[in-house]
Amino acid sequence: MDLSTLNKEQKEAVTTTDGALLVLAGAGSGKTRVLTMRIAYLIEEKKISPYEILAITFTNKAAKEMRERVSSLIGAMAKNIQISTFHSFGLQIIRENCNLLGYDHNFVILDSDDTLTVIKRILKDLNLDPKTYNPNAIKNKISGCKNELMTPIGYERFATSDFEKVVLEVYKRYQKTLKQNNSLDFDDLLVLPIELFKEHPEILERYQDRYQYVLIDEYQDTNQAQYILSKMIAYKYKNICVVGDPDQSIYSWRGANYRNILNFEKDYKNAKTILLEENYRSTKTILEAANSVIKNNQGRKEKNLWSSKGEGDKITYYRAYDERDEAFYIIREIKQLLNRGIKEKEIAVLYRTNAQSHIFEEEFLKANLPFKIVGSIGFYSRKEIKDLLAYLRLIHNDKDNVSLMRIINVPKRGIGLKSIQNLIEKADKEGTSMYDAITSGKEAAFKNTIEDLKRVSENLTLTELVDKVLDTTGYRQELESEKTLEADIRLENLEEFKSITRAFEETYGVISLEDFLLETSLISDVEEYKDEKDRISLMTIHSVKGLEFDYVFVTGLEEGIFPHINSLMDKGGLEEERRLCYVAITRAREKLYLLNARKRMLFGKDQVNPASRFLSELDPTLIEAKQKEEPVEVKLDEKEYLHEEDVNYEVGEYVYHDVFGMGRVVEVSNTLVSIAFKAGVKKLMKNHKSIKKVEAE
Repeated sequence: MDLSTLNKEQKEAVTTTDGALLVLAGAGSGKTRVLTMRIAYLIEEKKISPYEILAITFTNKAAKEMRERVSSLIGAMAKNIQISTFHSFGLQIIRENCNLLGYDHNFVILDSDDTLTVIKRILKDLNLDPKTYNPNAIKNKISGCKNELMTPIGYERFATSDFEKVVLEVYKRYQKTLKQNNSLDFDDLLVLPIELFKEHPEILERYQDRYQYVLIDEYQDTNQAQYILSKMIAYKYKNICVVGDPDQSIYSWRGANYRNILNFEKDYKNAKTILLEENYRSTKTILEAANSVIKNNQGRKEKNLWSSKGEGDKITYYRAYDERDEAFYIIREIKQLLNRGIKEKEIAVLYRTNAQSHIFEEEFLKANLPFKIVGSIGFYSRKEIKDLLAYLRLIHNDKDNVSLMRIINVPKRGIGLKSIQNLIEKADKEGTSMYDAITSGKEAAFKNTIEDLKRVSENLTLTELVDKVLDTTGYRQELESEKTLEADIRLENLEEFKSITRAFEETYGVISLEDFLLETSLISDVEEYKDEKDRISLMTIHSVKGLEFDYVFVTGLEEGIFPHINSLMDKGGLEEERRLCYVAITRAREKLYLLNARKRMLFGKDQVNPASRFLSELDPTLIEAKQKEEPVEVKLDEKEYLHEEDVNYEVGEYVYHDVFGMGRVVEVSNTLVSIAFKAGVKKLMKNHKSIKKVEAE
């Protein structure tokens, strides 16, 4: 196997195969390459069976990329390696042992919205006001308990306040409801395998023997449950390699504990540590800036990124007059970059909070700059898709009360809230599912529809079943009868869902409804942006982790914004904000821009904040400062983006947009017009040159 393309440290990380290994991999240091080469080396050079290797990463996208890279190195053998996320691995263990855990094989996985629905119902049963006891807060508390492996019994000693006592009672009922419905939530995919291994050590040893070589990516992002699960699997043979960077740990709010990576050498006494410090992404100037900021953190392992790419351009710092001037400066710089032939996809604008994004959306739209908001509502979060999935889940598992309640009156069947409540009470009284409790009325007609679909589903492909559901339930007919553009868009989304089922069928052959539903449960909330057109990326710094761009603008570098106001009184919070800054800086390959404003309108209030402390931590020799001395509002040349004369629009008129295509006016104000396109409702400048009136046929 050719290892000549690796540097000394990378090669050492690949060839150190036995025992515990900690690879501290700085940003852009080639950690994915090391992981994939290490897997290939184990199989080709050490003759380890692919079945004995477990490789864990944090996102489906990263797992897919890792599998593709390994396949390019060793071919078809790669499909025999367990390369997956923690949750996918946990799901596999549960599916193989569901009987020991007390679940039927056709269990379903509740998503975040479904979990919230269950909690709201429990609060209603307890006669508790959701305005006093916020369902989202309770959901997050229960999720936090599960990720800390704390059962309701374990939480009982911490429940001292009124709110905590309510959480405890809801938690108890929530767990009981899940079991009755033969359902799991996302957290259970980590918790239940640990429970299984504790209660059945012989099962644990079976998995330990199966996976004798364990590799874990992004180890700094592991929470308690993930940490325990990986430690249990690796305990027998201790051939565990973890890769990560404590300087890029930015998910404590999700339960991630960067101390897991700092304590690795304590957990494994004979562990070897290798530092990957050569960065292949950024210029020397950018890396020196990152190093000068992060060295102010105390909770870290010392390392110093370096690059052989050359010095590169100095970092540009611009202190704007206000947030609009900040946006105008970015637009001017981007236009210069585009004139030089730089592609839009190589440019990113980063901000600390989503609240900062609207100004960039507005001004980029006016300036006719193509952009995408990364991290917006995903395809699977759309109402019509969630409704369709609920039908499929109920066909698969009629004990799924959550799915039943979602679609029992969708489309409308005259089954009101009172009827649903009566059904809930009857099911509770009889100790059955709501579906089994249905015996008469309009509910019975609904049940007959589901029974018909259950029968035909056995002889249909997934794609055919989707069509059958839409026709038999009346869902398609209801949308078609609305005769609105919004209904047409929803119908197109449902049609697009068939592209997903077809892709599954082509990938796996004719796959079962069970496999399909379990697979879709694991899809990330953040969808990949699917557009062939180059676009500038706008996103929060949390969303940009794992990505890189040639030109990066980091905005809002002001005390109270970045670092965030919630972190200013807490040392741990401030250190995480500094890690976030480190992540932002190291996304840039060629050129970095840092921006802030003297004053800023945020959350409806004018704020005047001093410059971020992170700016003062930068080596001043790395920076070229540009500052707006006079508080004069800057305006773009209006001729760049306006029609020569005012255009008046009326609700109902049709228009054509250069990017979004045909649309219909739904709202008009003095300067803006809201237009419903196939891509959704867009709010545009009324006189924007990209919009043209068209005559409806």
